[in-house]
Amino acid sequence: MGKLVWAAVLAVLTLVMGVVIVVALVAGAGTTGSGTTSSDPGADAPSPGSGGDQPGAAVPTIWLSLYQQAAATCPGLSWTVLAAIGTVETDNGQSTAPGIWSGANSAGAEGPMQFEPATFAAFATVGPAGVRPPTPYDPVDAAYTAAAMLCADGAGSPSTLHAAIEDYNHSDVYADTVLTLSLALGQQPDITGTVVAALTFASQQLNTPYVWGGTGAGGFDCSGLVQAAYRSAGISLPRVAQDQFDAGPSLAGDDTVEPGDLVFFGTGTDAVEHVGLYVGAGEMIDAPFTGALVRFDSAAQTDLVGATRPG
Repeated sequence: MGKLVWAAVLAVLTLVMGVVIVVALVAGAGTTGSGTTSSDPGADAPSPGSGGDQPGAAVPTIWLSLYQQAAATCPGLSWTVLAAIGTVETDNGQSTAPGIWSGANSAGAEGPMQFEPATFAAFATVGPAGVRPPTPYDPVDAAYTAAAMLCADGAGSPSTLHAAIEDYNHSDVYADTVLTLSLALGQQPDITGTVVAALTFASQQLNTPYVWGGTGAGGFDCSGLVQAAYRSAGISLPRVAQDQFDAGPSLAGDDTVEPGDLVFFGTGTDAVEHVGLYVGAGEMIDAPFTGALVRFDSAAQTDLVGATRPG
Protein backbone atom coordinates (compact mmCIF):
# COMPACT_ATOMS: atom_id res chain seq x y z
CA MET A 1 0.00 0.00 0.00
CA GLY A 2 1.43 3.38 -0.95
CA LYS A 3 2.87 5.64 1.73
CA LEU A 4 0.62 8.53 0.70
CA VAL A 5 -2.46 6.32 0.95
CA TRP A 6 -1.37 5.12 4.38
CA ALA A 7 -0.84 8.71 5.48
CA ALA A 8 -4.42 9.53 4.49
CA VAL A 9 -5.81 6.48 6.31
CA LEU A 10 -3.87 7.26 9.47
CA ALA A 11 -4.68 10.96 9.37
CA VAL A 12 -8.35 9.98 9.38
CA LEU A 13 -7.67 7.43 12.11
CA THR A 14 -6.41 10.15 14.46
CA LEU A 15 -9.83 11.75 14.18
CA VAL A 16 -12.05 8.67 14.18
CA MET A 17 -10.32 6.09 16.37
CA GLY A 18 -13.70 5.46 17.94
CA VAL A 19 -15.49 4.79 14.65
CA VAL A 20 -17.17 1.40 14.61
CA ILE A 21 -19.40 -0.38 12.15
CA VAL A 22 -22.70 -1.71 13.45
CA VAL A 23 -24.25 -4.60 11.57
CA ALA A 24 -27.42 -3.64 9.73
CA LEU A 25 -28.94 -6.86 8.50
CA VAL A 26 -31.12 -6.58 5.42
CA ALA A 27 -33.14 -9.69 6.05
CA GLY A 28 -34.83 -11.02 2.97
CA ALA A 29 -34.01 -8.02 0.74
CA GLY A 30 -33.46 -9.04 -2.85
CA THR A 31 -33.22 -12.72 -2.03
CA THR A 32 -32.77 -15.33 -4.69
CA GLY A 33 -34.36 -18.07 -2.64
CA SER A 34 -31.56 -20.55 -3.27
CA GLY A 35 -29.03 -19.30 -0.74
CA THR A 36 -26.22 -20.25 -3.08
CA THR A 37 -25.76 -17.24 -5.35
CA SER A 38 -22.28 -15.69 -5.26
CA SER A 39 -20.18 -13.53 -7.53
CA ASP A 40 -17.08 -15.69 -7.19
CA PRO A 41 -16.50 -19.36 -8.01
CA GLY A 42 -15.09 -22.36 -6.23
CA ALA A 43 -15.87 -25.48 -4.26
CA ASP A 44 -16.63 -25.73 -0.57
CA ALA A 45 -13.86 -26.18 1.97
CA PRO A 46 -14.30 -28.13 5.23
CA SER A 47 -16.60 -26.71 7.88
CA PRO A 48 -15.30 -23.76 9.93
CA GLY A 49 -12.90 -24.66 12.68
CA SER A 50 -13.11 -23.59 16.31
CA GLY A 51 -10.94 -21.05 18.05
CA GLY A 52 -8.05 -20.97 15.63
CA ASP A 53 -4.41 -21.50 16.50
CA GLN A 54 -4.07 -18.69 19.07
CA PRO A 55 -7.38 -17.88 20.78
CA GLY A 56 -5.77 -15.87 23.63
CA ALA A 57 -5.07 -12.12 23.65
CA ALA A 58 -2.19 -11.26 21.33
CA VAL A 59 -0.89 -8.47 23.58
CA PRO A 60 -0.66 -9.45 27.28
CA THR A 61 -1.90 -6.79 29.69
CA ILE A 62 1.55 -6.10 31.12
CA TRP A 63 2.91 -5.39 27.64
CA LEU A 64 -0.08 -3.23 26.69
CA SER A 65 0.56 -1.01 29.71
CA LEU A 66 4.26 -0.79 28.87
CA TYR A 67 3.59 0.24 25.28
CA GLN A 68 1.14 2.91 26.41
CA GLN A 69 3.68 4.40 28.81
CA ALA A 70 6.54 4.29 26.31
CA ALA A 71 4.50 5.83 23.48
CA ALA A 72 3.60 8.77 25.73
CA THR A 73 7.24 9.92 25.47
CA CYS A 74 6.72 10.70 21.76
CA PRO A 75 3.95 13.23 20.99
CA GLY A 76 1.69 11.88 18.26
CA LEU A 77 2.90 8.26 18.47
CA SER A 78 0.12 5.78 19.21
CA TRP A 79 0.88 2.94 21.60
CA THR A 80 -0.75 0.66 19.06
CA VAL A 81 2.23 1.09 16.74
CA LEU A 82 4.63 -0.12 19.42
CA ALA A 83 2.29 -2.99 20.23
CA ALA A 84 2.04 -3.98 16.58
CA ILE A 85 5.83 -3.95 16.21
CA GLY A 86 6.25 -6.05 19.33
CA THR A 87 3.62 -8.47 18.05
CA VAL A 88 5.22 -8.85 14.63
CA GLU A 89 8.78 -9.08 15.93
CA THR A 90 8.49 -11.54 18.82
CA ASP A 91 4.82 -12.03 19.69
CA ASN A 92 5.46 -9.58 22.54
CA GLY A 93 8.27 -11.68 23.98
CA GLN A 94 6.24 -14.88 23.82
CA SER A 95 8.02 -16.34 20.81
CA THR A 96 10.53 -19.14 21.35
CA ALA A 97 12.77 -17.96 18.51
CA PRO A 98 16.43 -17.25 19.31
CA GLY A 99 17.67 -13.80 20.28
CA ILE A 100 14.76 -12.64 22.41
CA TRP A 101 16.06 -13.03 25.95
CA SER A 102 19.70 -13.77 25.14
CA GLY A 103 21.95 -14.00 22.13
CA ALA A 104 20.77 -12.87 18.70
CA ASN A 105 18.77 -14.16 15.78
CA SER A 106 20.29 -14.97 12.38
CA ALA A 107 20.19 -11.27 11.42
CA GLY A 108 21.92 -10.19 14.61
CA ALA A 109 18.79 -8.72 16.25
CA GLU A 110 18.42 -8.85 20.02
CA GLY A 111 15.64 -8.58 22.58
CA PRO A 112 11.83 -8.54 22.47
CA MET A 113 11.81 -5.52 20.14
CA GLN A 114 14.63 -6.99 17.99
CA PHE A 115 17.36 -4.35 17.79
CA GLU A 116 20.67 -4.69 16.05
CA PRO A 117 23.38 -3.73 18.59
CA ALA A 118 24.44 -0.52 16.82
CA THR A 119 20.86 0.67 16.48
CA PHE A 120 20.08 0.00 20.12
CA ALA A 121 23.23 1.83 21.18
CA ALA A 122 22.23 4.88 19.12
CA PHE A 123 18.80 5.23 20.76
CA ALA A 124 19.24 3.39 24.08
CA THR A 125 16.75 4.70 26.63
CA VAL A 126 16.26 3.59 30.21
CA GLY A 127 12.58 3.49 31.01
CA PRO A 128 11.08 3.68 34.51
CA ALA A 129 12.46 0.74 36.52
CA GLY A 130 14.53 -0.25 33.50
CA VAL A 131 18.00 -1.77 33.65
CA ARG A 132 21.14 0.39 33.88
CA PRO A 133 23.04 0.39 31.65
CA PRO A 134 20.15 -0.16 29.22
CA THR A 135 19.87 -3.54 27.55
CA PRO A 136 17.74 -4.68 24.59
CA TYR A 137 16.70 -7.76 26.60
CA ASP A 138 14.90 -5.71 29.27
CA PRO A 139 11.26 -5.17 28.17
CA VAL A 140 11.10 -1.64 29.61
CA ASP A 141 14.32 -0.46 28.01
CA ALA A 142 13.38 -2.17 24.74
CA ALA A 143 9.96 -0.50 24.52
CA TYR A 144 11.26 2.94 25.47
CA THR A 145 14.16 2.64 23.04
CA ALA A 146 11.79 1.61 20.26
CA ALA A 147 9.67 4.69 20.99
CA ALA A 148 12.77 6.90 20.91
CA MET A 149 13.92 5.47 17.57
CA LEU A 150 10.50 5.75 15.96
CA CYS A 151 10.08 9.29 17.25
CA ALA A 152 13.45 10.36 15.86
CA ASP A 153 12.41 8.96 12.47
CA GLY A 154 9.11 10.89 12.41
CA ALA A 155 6.60 8.39 13.78
CA GLY A 156 4.75 11.13 15.63
CA SER A 157 3.30 12.42 12.35
CA PRO A 158 0.86 10.47 10.14
CA SER A 159 2.64 11.71 7.02
CA THR A 160 5.96 10.11 8.01
CA LEU A 161 4.78 7.19 10.13
CA HIS A 162 4.99 4.60 7.35
CA ALA A 163 8.58 5.64 6.57
CA ALA A 164 9.53 5.51 10.24
CA ILE A 165 8.20 1.98 10.60
CA GLU A 166 9.86 0.92 7.36
CA ASP A 167 13.15 2.23 8.73
CA TYR A 168 12.66 -0.05 11.73
CA ASN A 169 12.74 -3.16 9.55
CA HIS A 170 13.51 -1.91 6.00
CA SER A 171 10.47 -3.62 4.46
CA ASP A 172 7.38 -2.08 2.90
CA VAL A 173 5.39 -5.24 3.62
CA TYR A 174 6.53 -5.09 7.25
CA ALA A 175 5.30 -1.50 7.56
CA ASP A 176 1.94 -2.42 6.00
CA THR A 177 1.54 -5.27 8.48
CA VAL A 178 2.41 -3.09 11.49
CA LEU A 179 -0.02 -0.39 10.42
CA THR A 180 -2.79 -2.91 9.79
CA LEU A 181 -2.39 -4.40 13.27
CA SER A 182 -2.17 -0.90 14.72
CA LEU A 183 -5.60 -0.07 13.30
CA ALA A 184 -7.03 -3.28 14.76
CA LEU A 185 -5.49 -2.73 18.19
CA GLY A 186 -6.83 0.82 18.20
CA GLN A 187 -10.37 -0.51 18.11
CA GLN A 188 -9.85 -3.66 20.15
CA PRO A 189 -6.69 -3.89 22.30
CA ASP A 190 -7.42 -7.49 23.30
CA ILE A 191 -7.60 -8.99 19.79
CA THR A 192 -6.61 -12.64 19.75
CA GLY A 193 -3.57 -14.19 18.18
CA THR A 194 -5.90 -15.90 15.72
CA VAL A 195 -7.22 -12.55 14.48
CA VAL A 196 -3.66 -11.19 14.34
CA ALA A 197 -2.65 -14.13 12.14
CA ALA A 198 -5.56 -13.56 9.73
CA LEU A 199 -4.99 -9.80 9.54
CA THR A 200 -1.25 -10.30 9.10
CA PHE A 201 -1.81 -12.59 6.15
CA ALA A 202 -4.29 -10.19 4.55
CA SER A 203 -1.99 -7.19 5.02
CA GLN A 204 0.82 -9.06 3.30
CA GLN A 205 -1.39 -9.45 0.22
CA LEU A 206 -1.95 -5.69 -0.24
CA ASN A 207 -1.33 -4.71 -3.87
CA THR A 208 -1.81 -8.32 -5.04
CA PRO A 209 -3.96 -8.44 -8.21
CA TYR A 210 -7.62 -9.40 -8.09
CA VAL A 211 -8.08 -12.68 -9.94
CA TRP A 212 -11.58 -14.13 -10.36
CA GLY A 213 -11.47 -17.54 -8.70
CA GLY A 214 -8.04 -16.73 -7.26
CA THR A 215 -6.93 -18.43 -4.06
CA GLY A 216 -3.35 -17.24 -3.95
CA ALA A 217 -1.55 -18.42 -7.07
CA GLY A 218 -1.09 -15.05 -8.75
CA GLY A 219 -3.97 -13.30 -7.02
CA PHE A 220 -7.20 -13.53 -5.06
CA ASP A 221 -10.87 -12.90 -5.41
CA CYS A 222 -12.76 -11.61 -2.39
CA SER A 223 -13.67 -14.92 -0.78
CA GLY A 224 -10.39 -16.54 -1.77
CA LEU A 225 -8.55 -13.84 0.19
CA VAL A 226 -10.51 -14.23 3.42
CA GLN A 227 -10.44 -18.04 3.13
CA ALA A 228 -6.65 -18.00 2.80
CA ALA A 229 -6.28 -15.47 5.62
CA TYR A 230 -8.21 -17.62 8.06
CA ARG A 231 -6.57 -20.80 6.86
CA SER A 232 -3.26 -19.23 7.94
CA ALA A 233 -4.80 -18.78 11.38
CA GLY A 234 -5.97 -22.38 11.66
CA ILE A 235 -9.63 -21.88 10.71
CA SER A 236 -11.26 -23.44 7.65
CA LEU A 237 -13.89 -21.45 5.76
CA PRO A 238 -16.07 -22.39 2.79
CA ARG A 239 -14.83 -21.18 -0.56
CA VAL A 240 -17.46 -18.71 -1.83
CA ALA A 241 -18.83 -15.58 -0.18
CA GLN A 242 -22.43 -16.75 0.15
CA ASP A 243 -21.35 -19.99 1.79
CA GLN A 244 -18.99 -18.12 4.09
CA PHE A 245 -21.86 -15.91 5.20
CA ASP A 246 -24.17 -18.91 5.68
CA ALA A 247 -21.51 -20.72 7.73
CA GLY A 248 -21.54 -17.92 10.32
CA PRO A 249 -21.69 -17.47 13.17
CA SER A 250 -23.58 -14.30 12.29
CA LEU A 251 -23.55 -11.13 14.37
CA ALA A 252 -26.85 -9.77 15.62
CA GLY A 253 -28.29 -6.69 13.96
CA ASP A 254 -27.04 -4.30 16.64
CA ASP A 255 -23.62 -5.88 17.24
CA THR A 256 -20.43 -3.92 16.70
CA VAL A 257 -18.15 -5.33 14.02
CA GLU A 258 -14.74 -6.16 15.46
CA PRO A 259 -11.30 -6.62 13.86
CA GLY A 260 -11.13 -9.99 12.15
CA ASP A 261 -14.86 -10.18 11.43
CA LEU A 262 -16.00 -10.87 7.89
CA VAL A 263 -18.28 -8.20 6.42
CA PHE A 264 -20.61 -9.13 3.57
CA PHE A 265 -22.26 -7.06 0.87
CA GLY A 266 -25.03 -7.66 -1.63
CA THR A 267 -28.73 -7.14 -2.15
CA GLY A 268 -29.82 -9.47 0.65
CA THR A 269 -28.74 -12.25 2.96
CA ASP A 270 -29.44 -14.80 0.21
CA ALA A 271 -27.71 -12.68 -2.44
CA VAL A 272 -24.24 -12.06 -1.02
CA GLU A 273 -21.87 -10.78 -3.69
CA HIS A 274 -18.77 -9.59 -1.83
CA VAL A 275 -16.81 -10.10 1.39
CA GLY A 276 -14.01 -8.24 3.15
CA LEU A 277 -11.92 -8.73 6.28
CA TYR A 278 -12.65 -6.00 8.82
CA VAL A 279 -9.58 -4.31 10.30
CA GLY A 280 -10.89 -1.44 12.42
CA ALA A 281 -11.73 2.28 12.29
CA GLY A 282 -14.32 1.54 9.61
CA GLU A 283 -11.78 -0.05 7.25
CA MET A 284 -11.54 -3.51 5.70
CA ILE A 285 -9.07 -5.32 3.47
CA ASP A 286 -10.66 -6.80 0.37
CA ALA A 287 -10.06 -7.94 -3.18
CA PRO A 288 -12.69 -5.73 -4.83
CA PHE A 289 -13.03 -6.46 -8.56
CA THR A 290 -11.26 -7.31 -11.80
CA GLY A 291 -8.54 -4.79 -12.59
CA ALA A 292 -8.09 -3.75 -8.97
CA LEU A 293 -5.56 -4.77 -6.33
CA VAL A 294 -6.07 -6.09 -2.81
CA ARG A 295 -6.52 -2.89 -0.82
CA PHE A 296 -8.15 -1.06 2.06
CA ASP A 297 -11.78 -0.07 1.51
CA SER A 298 -14.45 1.48 3.69
CA ALA A 299 -16.69 -1.10 5.32
CA ALA A 300 -19.43 1.49 5.79
CA GLN A 301 -21.18 0.74 2.52
CA THR A 302 -24.92 0.89 1.91
CA ASP A 303 -25.14 -2.69 0.66
CA LEU A 304 -23.78 -4.23 3.89
CA VAL A 305 -25.98 -7.24 4.62
CA GLY A 306 -24.26 -8.70 7.67
CA ALA A 307 -21.10 -9.93 9.34
CA THR A 308 -19.76 -13.14 10.82
CA ARG A 309 -17.09 -13.93 13.38
CA PRO A 310 -15.11 -17.04 12.32
CA GLY A 311 -13.97 -19.35 15.06
